[in-house]
Amino acid sequence: MTRQCIVRERIVRVMGAWETGSGVLEFPDGRRVRGRGLRGSIEEGDPEFGIYLQDRDPCIDTWPNRWVHWPDFALPASTNDAVAAMREAYDRASSERVEIACGAGIGRTGSALSVLAVMCGVDADAAVAWVREHYHRGAVETEQQRRWVSEVAASLAR
Repeated sequence: MTRQCIVRERIVRVMGAWETGSGVLEFPDGRRVRGRGLRGSIEEGDPEFGIYLQDRDPCIDTWPNRWVHWPDFALPASTNDAVAAMREAYDRASSERVEIACGAGIGRTGSALSVLAVMCGVDADAAVAWVREHYHRGAVETEQQRRWVSEVAASLAR
């Protein structure tokens, strides 16, 4: 197999994984975003852009990304920064492979995906339930995170 064929085969595998791979969530408007935990491995290929919700900067320099200061089981240090990152993820997901990740890929990632769901057309009152049904049943781990999603969703509707 020639190098060109090997490269083409890898591209097809990576793109296929972003269509149906683990953690890939397809929103009602057709955008796809991969949610994952940073403590896990990447088997489906690299994103073209990432949002990382961590207490500390994960220092990823392999692809373009944004770090949102967001401690585990808590809320982001700045809602404005978090919403700006979600808007960028929303915009980029129309044409790029985007991932959103935190430590385990459940609470903070689920909260961010819930906000993104509202941006993509899911009713604000149903966003958390929708993400739990389509991404991870434990998404949005705390009541504080659930309230935050509702508050952000309400502000997006204005």
